[in-house]
Amino acid sequence: MFENRLTSEAELREVYRPAMDAIEAKIHSSLDAHARAHIELSPFVVVGTSAPDGTADVSPKGGPPGFVAVLDDNHLAIGDLSGNNLLDTLTNIAAGSGVGVMFFVPGNEVTLRVNGHACVTTDEAVLDACAVRDRRPKTAIGVTITEQFMHCAKSFRRSGLWDPSSWPAEGSLASLGAIVADGMGLDAEAVPAVEEMLEQDYAATLWMPGGDA
Repeated sequence: MFENRLTSEAELREVYRPAMDAIEAKIHSSLDAHARAHIELSPFVVVGTSAPDGTADVSPKGGPPGFVAVLDDNHLAIGDLSGNNLLDTLTNIAAGSGVGVMFFVPGNEVTLRVNGHACVTTDEAVLDACAVRDRRPKTAIGVTITEQFMHCAKSFRRSGLWDPSSWPAEGSLASLGAIVADGMGLDAEAVPAVEEMLEQDYAATLWMPGGDA
C-alpha cells in the first residue's frame, strides 16, 4: 500500500507550484495584533505533538474565549483542564516534542496556526494567567513561538463546517456511550447506564484542573 511515495521537498515541488509571495508574507515569528485578536476570541484549539518513535498525536482543548493565555509576543500558555488522563500530549512534550496549535473561532473561516517549542510547566505566574472560571490549573503547556500564520478559508469553504445545512442528520453517528459500551464488550442494554455515567463525569469534572481527583 502507498506506492510511489514522495520523500523529499524536491520531489514534492515537482507536483506543487511555489507558494505565492503574499503567503510567505503572512508568516511571522511572533504574535501580531491580528493573531492576538484571534486567540482572544478562540474557545477551541487543537494541539499537535509527536512522540519519540515518530508517531503523532492531535488533542482538542476548549474553554471560554481567550482561555489560551498570551504571555507576551513570543509565549503562550494552555492550562490543563480535566481530560482522559492518558496524558498523550503532555508525555510527548515532556519527552521533547515541539508543538503546533490551531485556533478556531466559531463562524470564522480563517484559522490561526502557531508552531513552536513546548514545555510542561508549573510556574506559578503562568498558572495564574491560565486560571479559568476561578479554577487554577496544576500544569500548563508553555509554547515558545517560532512561527504563526493565518490559514485561508479554502478548507472551511470546502467542508461547509459552519453551514448547518451541511451537517449530518442527528443520530447519524453512534453516541459516545454506545462507542464506550462496544469497546467494553457490553450489549446495547448497557448503553443508557454508560451515557449516564459520562454525563455525571461531565457535571463533576468539566472545569476541574487536570490531575484533580
